[in-house]
Amino acid sequence: MSAQPELFDRKLLRMRRKAALKNAKLGSDFLLKAVVEDLEERLSTITRTFDTAIDLGGHCGNVESLLGATGKVGTLYRADLWQPDPHLTAPAFVADDAVLPLKDQSTDLIVSALSLQFVNDLPGTLIQIRRALRPDGLFLATLAGAGTLTELRDCLTRAELELRGGAAARVLPFADTRDLGGLMQRAGFALPVTDMDPLTVRYYSMFDLMADLKAMGATNILRERSRTPLPKTVFLRAAELYSQDYADPDGRVRATFNMVTLLGWAPHSSQQKPLKPGSAKTRLADALGTEEVGLKRD
Repeated sequence: MSAQPELFDRKLLRMRRKAALKNAKLGSDFLLKAVVEDLEERLSTITRTFDTAIDLGGHCGNVESLLGATGKVGTLYRADLWQPDPHLTAPAFVADDAVLPLKDQSTDLIVSALSLQFVNDLPGTLIQIRRALRPDGLFLATLAGAGTLTELRDCLTRAELELRGGAAARVLPFADTRDLGGLMQRAGFALPVTDMDPLTVRYYSMFDLMADLKAMGATNILRERSRTPLPKTVFLRAAELYSQDYADPDGRVRATFNMVTLLGWAPHSSQQKPLKPGSAKTRLADALGTEEVGLKRD
């Protein structure tokens, strides 16, 4: 079996995450806050409690606060990525979300916000998460999906092609909803659900968007990225193209973030099962109010 290709430089991600936490910019967690509000709404529709829950890699304390406020969690553990968030109380443990230090069937709820899109072996990580859940345990996560930052990708590529005759990958690739749904099934989750919510954020310029991405620790970490810095002229041309093609009437430019939410349960005997083929008790023709017509054979 071939090894999973490593698209992302996780060592660089660790360094940039650490810098982002140390030099936190006021308001730079706006995207995480929007995601957490959506996760809160989804959890509110689930009428059950969880003895233990884990906030997997959710820095800034937003997910931890959400889970604590639901009243549905007994014991809550925050797992920071690689190093503690200096602005919060100490986490329960520090870990790499690509290699979970969790025993099989050890927790009832795992929630992750805007972290798993940076994992190289996402199928393997999802399997680890499913194994860590007790039967009928819940996994709920949101990550950036296909189409995220499509405007930035387009403008940087076009500017570099125009001025340098070639272009390197500058924006991370993101998985689409259908592929993520397939990964949930392969990982063994029961009743998996995946859906996408587009979020449009407006900026005064492309450079303001790039500043926010840096503050989030979410800049280019592709392993095969170009090590040659782009000249200023390319960025200026990209910003010009951005304002030309993706601006609203008031002059502000748009940035798209497609948020994909994953929800799945660890299998349990009490869960609904699909009917076996041929076991239906009502004919489709009766449900539609039509007459069933058989096929003629020669």
